[in-house]
Amino acid sequence: MELTVFKRENDFYKRMLAIAIPITLQNLITIGINMADTMMLGSLGEVALSASALANQFSFIFLVIHFGLAGGAGVLTGQFWGKGDKESISKTLSMMFKISAVFSFTFFILGQFFPAQIMRIYTTDPSVIAEGVKYLRILSFAFLVQGFSTIAIGILRTVGIVKLALCSTSISFFANIFLNWMFIFGNLGAPRLGAAGAAVGTLISRIIEFLIVAIYLVFIDKRIQFKIKDLFKHDKSIFTDYAKHGTPVLISDFILVIGLNMLSVIMGRMGSEMVAANSINTVLQQFCTVFLMGVANASGVIIGNTVGAKEYDKAQDYGKTFLALAVLIGCFSGLLIFSLKNVMIGFYDVAGSTKDIAYQLMNTTSIIVVFSAVGSTLTKGVLRAGGDTKFLMKADVLFLWLLAIPLGFIAGVVLNLPAGIVFFCLKIDEVIKALWCTKRLLVDKWIKNVTLA
Repeated sequence: MELTVFKRENDFYKRMLAIAIPITLQNLITIGINMADTMMLGSLGEVALSASALANQFSFIFLVIHFGLAGGAGVLTGQFWGKGDKESISKTLSMMFKISAVFSFTFFILGQFFPAQIMRIYTTDPSVIAEGVKYLRILSFAFLVQGFSTIAIGILRTVGIVKLALCSTSISFFANIFLNWMFIFGNLGAPRLGAAGAAVGTLISRIIEFLIVAIYLVFIDKRIQFKIKDLFKHDKSIFTDYAKHGTPVLISDFILVIGLNMLSVIMGRMGSEMVAANSINTVLQQFCTVFLMGVANASGVIIGNTVGAKEYDKAQDYGKTFLALAVLIGCFSGLLIFSLKNVMIGFYDVAGSTKDIAYQLMNTTSIIVVFSAVGSTLTKGVLRAGGDTKFLMKADVLFLWLLAIPLGFIAGVVLNLPAGIVFFCLKIDEVIKALWCTKRLLVDKWIKNVTLA
């Protein structure tokens, strides 16, 4: 079998960059929000920073479920767009909004009435729990609008609409930074709310984002031409296709995020310094892999559209090219993390013990990121868009639950090993998943046209 490493088509790279660059800029803005939050809250101490970080793990569950919903639907809509079937895309959007509404209301109720119980899952520190409860009660209102925005943006990407997310995120970014400055520190006559002030800023910015996305989808978009009356549409065949090919994405993402939350539970049991250090490390990792996320998203759009058009050989070549790009970008990201760690940690006003742990985590991350680059490109982009969702359900969760979680627990909680070693154990699944998915790509068994009916 001949291995085509890089596809020799100028149009391919132009199309990839047209999708990847706006998504990269959007992710940069999102990272800027996270970095500003951690820096502002870090100035208040480890308790405030840890409380918001752990409370956001619950929000992360909500967000990843919606990534799963949008990703599963995107398997269909990407291929529908390749076939030129706009009506089915509109029906899919309608179906996903209804499913999203159920999850949004459920998470709102949990965040409103059971915040203390949620926080106790992640930590036993009473001061962190108390701060987290205030944060979570406010943040839970954002669930009522964030689900809609996430679904709409995710599905619109599969038809090549990527600038909407950049626009909405840019506006909400500036609103979030300004509102955080007001409510965390009590500026311009606003009450000084500490960690809860960050939740207020996030809530208002999510409402702004929702309004921008809703107005665009209903009144401006000309590709799908979705209307409010379309909310009442229902297509049994599309629901059946989603249940068969999209549900595995939702299930794998849900089990995956529960597993990632278990990793946060383990770090939470290691102390607030570990949680705060990981928050700092996460921001640097996101910053250094921001272009990778754009390429991974672009791979999903291009592969989905190509498979929908029944150009299977071309899709196979594209997949190998995206794999090679992921390796290159992953190596560059690792070098960038290692080079910028001192500068990044210097931004934060945290204890020396927290900084020492952050150094260890960043050293480990600079190695792991090469494998996570390959894994995320294949699992969230190429293989998923190719319709290989049942295989990915195994890849996403198997090694996390069988290896990473038990090894991380033993290393961190039982043996109390150094933070860098613990973190490597917690991320060992990234290494194995990258190798396993690479083999899947190269044996040509991953392409499945899920919209042939």
